[in-house]
Formats: sequence, structure tokens, C-alpha cells
Amino acid sequence: MNPSSWTCSFLFIVILRWSVVVVSGQLPPTGQALLEQNADRVTRLPGQPPVTFKQYAGYITVNESHGRALFYWFFEAMDCPQKKPLLLWLNGGPGCSSIGYGNLEELGPFVAVKGKTELRFNNKAWNKAANLLFLESPVGVGFSYSNTSTDLKDLGDTLTAQDSYTFLLNWFKRFPQYKSHEFYISGESYAGHYVPQLSEVIFDKNKCLPKQDRINFKGFIIGNALVDDEMDQTGMIDYAWDHAVISDRVYNDVKKNCNFSQSKPTPACDTAMGAYFEVYKIIDMYSLYTPSCVEAKANSTQRAHMLGNISPQIFSMHKEWHKKPTGYDPCQPQYTESYMNNPKVQRALHANTTKISYPWRHCSDAIGYWQDSPDSILPVIKKLVAGGLRVWVFSGDTDGRIPVTSTRMSLQKLGLKTVQEWTPWYSKSQVGGWTIQYDGLMFVTIRGAGHQVPTFKPKEALQIIKHFLSNKTLPTVPF
Repeated sequence: MNPSSWTCSFLFIVILRWSVVVVSGQLPPTGQALLEQNADRVTRLPGQPPVTFKQYAGYITVNESHGRALFYWFFEAMDCPQKKPLLLWLNGGPGCSSIGYGNLEELGPFVAVKGKTELRFNNKAWNKAANLLFLESPVGVGFSYSNTSTDLKDLGDTLTAQDSYTFLLNWFKRFPQYKSHEFYISGESYAGHYVPQLSEVIFDKNKCLPKQDRINFKGFIIGNALVDDEMDQTGMIDYAWDHAVISDRVYNDVKKNCNFSQSKPTPACDTAMGAYFEVYKIIDMYSLYTPSCVEAKANSTQRAHMLGNISPQIFSMHKEWHKKPTGYDPCQPQYTESYMNNPKVQRALHANTTKISYPWRHCSDAIGYWQDSPDSILPVIKKLVAGGLRVWVFSGDTDGRIPVTSTRMSLQKLGLKTVQEWTPWYSKSQVGGWTIQYDGLMFVTIRGAGHQVPTFKPKEALQIIKHFLSNKTLPTVPF
């Protein structure tokens, strides 16, 4: 072949590849974006099983003057990533890592192995359904950091949403091939605040931006989510009594002495709630019927705070509200923390580049007073439902922390019209749970799942996210 023929062939191939990418809805990265993507590419983690999909991890700066940067870990979909939506997952706390819980113990493609610097493959990972993005937010959580120490004292719901939005804008600059993809947000627990609040920022900003600058945001899904303090706490007590966790005396004492619509508890309520929380020192509040870890030492981080260790008056009336007994495998967080604190792992992830002065933990002790947290997030949810976003709420029905009782009571406060009444849905031949379809919102229960639904019911959780992303109702007959 002569040089001119070779050149023409080469150009044809380049144009053909570009055309395939553009037709598929992706703009290929070039220039600075390509350099930054390549720098963030994770080629192989210590002890990682071989996979065919790409993964990236690193930092996105969200405030130049303060030196605030958020750490992310991103997995392309297992197949056809150019055709799959982009899904962001957030855990709550406030102060807990989406990488520690959501990624490595629930729905990500890898799970840490006991006693080894090793990962096993999760064949029910959500990147079977979507391109999957995990974010450690706000700064002070996991590997995310600020060079301005006072930032850790100024955190709250508002700043978290603003920084997360800035993160997304800058992440799309680094990964422009995903800008046109349908974008969804998901999360659990205190992400019942994070997810709707970030959704609202995107929803409002999109109204003011030209079409080419908007995020292609379609909806959100939240699980066992803190959305309304009064209903969450009322339902928590009712659920505990109804599931034979607390005695009649304790139940009646709480009902008599506590008014969960008030922001400050009385001494009598504190005493009654103290008796209520005693039982959760011996069983797992977050999964009533699974064992607790017996390997953890007394000073272990095993009993981490899924809902934070910050001022209790913000979210509840009692300090024990925040304590997080672990899920199942009940000792899994130990393996995760050991893996994430391995220097070789951190280098492979391009993490901890500033040499943070504290170890990586599931839930941060570095965050100070939490500045703002509304008593109810229901007005935000109602606004976004009215705005036409796809909204699903799911609830594992063996969670005692934000039980299905609480979520049902909270959703009733929205006042939405019921489109389809309480209906069983199926995972093959078995009932997976129940659904109730409201006008603009789908509620799904998961039978036998605790607080972290993908941990306890991975097959059913994957089924739910696939149906949410494709905007299909769950099957109502065995299949």
C-alpha cells in the first residue's frame, strides 16, 4: 500500500470511529480532558480480580481559593457504557463514605476480603445497569479534603449540595463523553437529604442555563431515607414495638413523654429514649434479624455512625439516634477499612495525595458542627415530583433505624394521589416486596432487607435499579 492510500485508510478509520461515538451519544475526550482522564485511570488495584470495564479515581477541585477537593471513584458499565445512563450514588451520615458503604459493601463491583489485601467480584453490582459514580462528600469524608481547616466547621446540607453540584460540573469537563447521557442520583440513609437537595440544585440551575450546558438530569431514587424527622422518629418507635423489640412499658413511656414535632427533648423524653436505645446495644438496629460482629474490639470502628456523630439536636432528640451497628457480613467494615488504608491501594486509586493526618474511615470524626439540616425534606421532594422528575423511594423492611413504617408515614404527608394501591412485586417466583404507586412517585418495599438494601438483597436491589432506570414497573406476577 502506498503512503497516500495508507493515509486515506487511516483517516477513514478515525472518521468512522468518531462517527460511531457521536451516533452513540458520546463525544470523545480530547486535549486536557483526555490527559486528566488518563491520569485518573485505575489500571489494577492490589488483589483485584480481572475485569473488562474501565475504572477511574481521583480528585475534582470544587473551591480553588479554599483548596477544597472531593474524591470520586467511577466504574464504566460492564457492557455498552456508551449506551448506559450515568448513576451517582451517595451515602449519608452526615460524614460517611459512599465508597466505604455503597461501593465496597453494597452495590459496587468489588468487595474487600477478610484478612487479605484482596477484592472479590460482586456479580450483582449496579454497573451492570449503569455507569456508576461514587463520591465522598462533603470534604472531611474519606479522602476528600480542604486546605482551609475552618471549612470542616462550616459544613451543612447547603454547602454539601453546592459543592456536589460544582463537582458534577467539573467532572463532566473531565469526562465530556458522559455529558449527554441520562443522569440519575441515588443514595440511602441521610442521603435522603443529600439526594433531593442536590437534585433541586440541578433542577433549578438547568432552568437558567442554555441547553448545551445543562446536566441531562432525569430523576432520583432513595432508600431507607431520612426525609422527615417527626415521622422518622415516630415510625421508629412504632416499628420497634410492633416487631417485639421493646416492651409495652418502654413504648408507652416514649409515647407519653416525647413529642417528636418539637426540636428539643424534655428530660423525661431523654430517659424514655435511653431505655429504647438500650436494646440496640445487643442487636443490630439496621438489620433486626442478622447477627452482629463478635470479632470487633471494644474500641473498634465497627460500631460506626451511619448517621453521623454530630450535634443530635439537628436530626433527633437523642444522641443514640446516630449510632450505627453494622450490616451483614457484620464484620465487613473491618475488611474495608484495612484495604482502604493500605498505601499501595491508595496509590493505585490516586488517593490521599495530600497525606491527610487521619486514617480513612467509613464515617469521619474530622467534621465539626453541622450547620444546617431541615426538619423535613418533603417540600423539596414534592417540588421535584411536580417538576416531572422520576422519583422512586425504596425501603428494606427489617431496618429499625429508618423503618418502612417511618417512610410510609412520611410519604403520606406528601398528599399525592394514589394511582395503584399496595401491590406485590416479584423476583422470579418469590415476592420481593410491595409497591404503591403515587402520582409522580413510586414506593417499593424489599422483603427481608435491612438499612443497606443492596447488602442484604443484592439480586432484588439490582432488579429495582434496572426497572427504575428503564422507567418500568416491577413485575406483579411470578416469572
